[in-house]
Amino acid sequence: MFELVERVEDYPGFLPWCGGTEVARLDSSGVLATVTIDYRGIRQRFTTVNVNQPHEVISMRLREGPFARLEGEWRFRSLREDACKVEFSLDYAFARGLLGRALAPVFDQIARSFVDAFVRRAEQLYGR
Repeated sequence: MFELVERVEDYPGFLPWCGGTEVARLDSSGVLATVTIDYRGIRQRFTTVNVNQPHEVISMRLREGPFARLEGEWRFRSLREDACKVEFSLDYAFARGLLGRALAPVFDQIARSFVDAFVRRAEQLYGR
């Protein structure tokens, strides 16, 4: 599951709202990831710095985009060889203004369906 979340470049293939990605490796433990939201007539990009602790944690922090604040964390805990527990937390607020008001309901919907999309993708790739 860690690899599935880590591979931002694959997001357009299974996240219906994702209109594209750009990824630049910062160092062995982190990437600069730009994701384009393309959903219900809204198209907007944001960039995060993602710091990885392999197979345990992926932390995201806003670098640039329409948010006043965006921080998230994925935590992975092995349960057995073929299963793990995944926890995702996301804290965000939009910058003031028209774009923030337009994007807020769209991103709220995306955030609510985010983990489910990863679960469906894992089932496609790894089976149940």
